[in-house]
Amino acid sequence: MSDQTAENKIEDNPQEEKNSKARQLLGMKGAAAGETNIWKIRLQLMKPITWIPLIWGVVCGAASSGNFTWSIENIFTAAACMLLSGPLMTGYTQTINDFYDREIDAINEPYRPIPSGAISIPQVVTQIIILLVGGLGLSYVLDLVAGHDFPVMFCLTLGGAFVAYIYSAPPLKLKQNGWLGNYALGSSYIALPWWAGHALFGELNWTIVILTLIYSFAGLGIAVVNDFKSVEGDRTLGLKSLPVMFGITTAAWICVIMIDTFQIGIASYLVVIHENIYAIILGVLILPQMIFQNIYFLRDPLENDVKYQASAQPFLVFGMLTAGLALGHAGI
Repeated sequence: MSDQTAENKIEDNPQEEKNSKARQLLGMKGAAAGETNIWKIRLQLMKPITWIPLIWGVVCGAASSGNFTWSIENIFTAAACMLLSGPLMTGYTQTINDFYDREIDAINEPYRPIPSGAISIPQVVTQIIILLVGGLGLSYVLDLVAGHDFPVMFCLTLGGAFVAYIYSAPPLKLKQNGWLGNYALGSSYIALPWWAGHALFGELNWTIVILTLIYSFAGLGIAVVNDFKSVEGDRTLGLKSLPVMFGITTAAWICVIMIDTFQIGIASYLVVIHENIYAIILGVLILPQMIFQNIYFLRDPLENDVKYQASAQPFLVFGMLTAGLALGHAGI
């Protein structure tokens, strides 16, 4: 179906037009161009739908610290950290990614704000700077609130901003490499916010760092799911995503193997540290993911990528929280 035919179909169906505008505002696949409100356009650039995993990662880190209590002070502190990880730094990441991806988006997602001409390049650059400065400033405040002798929150934020930059920007542009790019994305979505939440309420240690980096290989698999919608543009511009390098079917299998194997590895570690109940719960949460992989993703990853994510990822994120609670209970 051509873009023009799709737009005509949306215009003829009020409900579809409403759904399309909602997808557009959230930064989801399947939106349509036409928004003129600059603040909605800026929000679309920040892709609010992508904030959720980062916000959840903060919750997992707070849980793994073993020190979070439901005091008013802790709730507001956690909320500030969620603001840092979600709207500010994920918003920065998504905006800078759209800035450097404007050519490929013109092929894959021409309704995005930059290729559609809804926002100018200087406006995009200003947004990137404001989000970055806001994130760094808030991280410094959180270090003061937590009483850190070393500015761990500021350093994590600065490191995350650097990874986001080299992921999207030349000459490194990690996303050109399916393995490096997807792992950078997976670790940014799992490990970084987890570290922030843990450091805010406890003392970040090497065990937590290593375990979450291992968990991030499951995040690599999740990141690969997002590559299937961009196969045409990636191939045209020479980006070596896994679906381009290995083909659709093989890449889909690589994706699900990564997602399942490293979650099972974390569950096995919980058994080793005698957190057997949590290990069982995590195992139970992995099973539905395997089922949805079979009935949706492996059968047609190009058509069912969004449906698979909507069905399976809630089980993955609750599995992350289960692991965080287990580590906090074990005093890791």
